[in-house]
Amino acid sequence: LSDRHEHSGRRRVYGEVRSSMFSKLMLGTVQFGLEYGIANVSGKPSFERVCEILRTAHEGGVTALDTAAAYGTSEEVVGAALERLGLRDAVTVVSKVPPIEAHTDAEAEQFIEQTVLRSLQRLHLERLTVCLLHREDDLRFLPVLEKMVGKGLIGGAGVSLDSDRFLGEAAAARFIQLPYNVVDRRFDAFWPTAQKNDIRLFSRSVYLQGLLVMPEEKIRPGLAEVIPVRRRLERIALEAGCTMTELCMRYVLSNPAVTSVLTGVDTAGQMSENLRLATLGPLSADVLGRVRECVPGLPESLVRPARWNTRG
Repeated sequence: LSDRHEHSGRRRVYGEVRSSMFSKLMLGTVQFGLEYGIANVSGKPSFERVCEILRTAHEGGVTALDTAAAYGTSEEVVGAALERLGLRDAVTVVSKVPPIEAHTDAEAEQFIEQTVLRSLQRLHLERLTVCLLHREDDLRFLPVLEKMVGKGLIGGAGVSLDSDRFLGEAAAARFIQLPYNVVDRRFDAFWPTAQKNDIRLFSRSVYLQGLLVMPEEKIRPGLAEVIPVRRRLERIALEAGCTMTELCMRYVLSNPAVTSVLTGVDTAGQMSENLRLATLGPLSADVLGRVRECVPGLPESLVRPARWNTRG
């Protein structure tokens, strides 16, 4: 990964952020600081369990993890766990700036710098490898966030997307996190652009917060529209000799535009299973084709968790 990137006539300097820093699986840590996901029945894992998860991930070749200032106590927990395990220098940390309530670039810069410094303190780090704008509406402040590179606080800047509204502007970013899974087709037109612009893409929501793999009877009425699609996908998985969980993971792994697949787990056993699935590689062209044919363009209110409350 080149340290310098040209886009729209503006040169951006990112310091030393290499592609090798991002393993194919990236460990999501929101559940370390918050009770997260509609399929979560166990709450936040204990600190000992977090250490076990991080140890398992590291031993399995995971070199990157994702957190955020807005994820409750996640940064503190991650920082303490990495300290205990002696992994601070072995792991690439991606974190995020919380929503920016500022009217000017100067106000935004002060807020961003203070936030990043607090994140570094909680994580026991001297520099974040990558820092993202957590709210896509703050994309206008990306040049301000990039100033933190020059100050030595971060290695690279980018944005976390939740919708396809800002794809045109986001194409200028070097690092993007976005939701992507077997039923979410919103970003399909963006993959060639991401590859052309050498964007590092971190995909999240591989299981759509558990909606794609949780027991069907647990799906609440407002989200029942996904059930017929799930059933068709489950039939494809059965005929391909794999589980629905495997189909979901390998579908995302099949996308060459995706740098890292971000998944959160509650136990070391789940981490081990994700590592196993990752070793299976992409799906065959035949299975990929069948999956794409059977999934319609579902409404954003179904594939975007932030809109689920509107569905009851």
